[in-house]
Amino acid sequence: MKQTPLHKASLWGGLAGALLLTSCQLYKNYERPADIITDGIYGDMQTAGDNSLGELGWRDIFTDPLLQALIEKGLRQNTSMKNADLRIKEADYALKCAKLAYVPSFYFNPSGSVSKTWDPYDRNNYALGKAYSLPVTMSWQIGSIGSLRNSKKKAEVTRRQLRNAKQAIQAQLVASIASMYYNLAMLDEQLLLTRQTEQNWGKYLKMQRQLMEAGQSNMAAVASIEATYYSICASARSIENNIVTVEAALASTLGESVSHVERGRLASFQVPQAATTGLPIAILDRRPDVRDAEYRLAAAFYEKNVAMSNFFPQLNISATGQFTNNLGVMVVNPGVFVGQAVASLAQPLYDNGRIRTQYKVSKAEMEIAANDFQQTVIAAGNEVNAAMSDLHTANELYEFVAGQVEALTKALDATEKLYANSGANYLNVITAQNSLLSAQMNLIGNRMDAIRATIDLYQALGGGAE
Repeated sequence: MKQTPLHKASLWGGLAGALLLTSCQLYKNYERPADIITDGIYGDMQTAGDNSLGELGWRDIFTDPLLQALIEKGLRQNTSMKNADLRIKEADYALKCAKLAYVPSFYFNPSGSVSKTWDPYDRNNYALGKAYSLPVTMSWQIGSIGSLRNSKKKAEVTRRQLRNAKQAIQAQLVASIASMYYNLAMLDEQLLLTRQTEQNWGKYLKMQRQLMEAGQSNMAAVASIEATYYSICASARSIENNIVTVEAALASTLGESVSHVERGRLASFQVPQAATTGLPIAILDRRPDVRDAEYRLAAAFYEKNVAMSNFFPQLNISATGQFTNNLGVMVVNPGVFVGQAVASLAQPLYDNGRIRTQYKVSKAEMEIAANDFQQTVIAAGNEVNAAMSDLHTANELYEFVAGQVEALTKALDATEKLYANSGANYLNVITAQNSLLSAQMNLIGNRMDAIRATIDLYQALGGGAE
């Protein structure tokens, strides 16, 4: 069937409409995919409310003044934080370059020449010629439709990624300093109890040696007690060494030489009242790894648009303006202004499938980034679920262990009174003391478990509202 002019007009109109629709897509901003699942990502620990732990800053969670001073020092002096600031500056420069791509480039290339002719017969008819040129060249590589805009948008995403990376470093730094600080407080209390146990067994050993000298005990009993005593002494020295090790690690994190760290007591830490997860969207807004995954998805979106823009014509404009006294073979004095402008439009027709292949690759990369984003959200929810479960368990166990300590304290008091009144075996007193000290150690460990779970939840919910 022969095409009429009307058919041809419809064909070209449809083609123009398709190109216009495609070009409009190049100017769309990234939007979070609607099929990303966030409901129920916290599992059994799903809670709601506006006052979640993710909405609190680190100062609201770690209220110990000594700890706050250490964290502030770390944020100022830590090398990783300084490098993060420098990388953000680099991204600022890169974004500035991307924005300047909208502006033409100008070049100034002055030149001059001098020429002279000599007569071999010395007839004094030589000539002296001078020429100069003061050109200014403008070059403007506009590129294809939407290419500059999407390149700039991608640079903006990269800058946000680096700022997000700084928050991730800050959250990790705050958590590390807090963890080491409370580890030191825990070791202090463990060392105090161990030294009390060492003193008790030292007294018991001395008593058994006196009984052996009086013929009321034997070497086997004394040696057994002596072995236990030395084991407790070794435990105390080991704790002391652990304190030195943690102080050295904390000093390295703070970016300073090792020194004694002033700290409070472990019992001074209070679990924040807002120790809940909040709504699922909070995890998307706060967690650096989730935001980084979405930034990578946004970067892939704009990279796909850049690849799509390669299907459109490439526009380049250049212009030259110069002041010169040399036009062709004639010397003009005074000089004149000369201007020239050139515009070129290059439409890709066939490039061995390179443009189409690059576009398909960019679409695949975007799908990969979307899958990674969804998986990161799921993994983040699982981490929050685990941290909440650990925190609830630690709080529940605290009541039981605290009750055990209270009961063993009463048992020790009754045993000591029985020993004082009836002269019962002192081993009963030592046994009661050991049972109480063991329960107190468990209470310290339980308290530290709650602190660790709070720190983990602080990180799992994105490192606070900083």
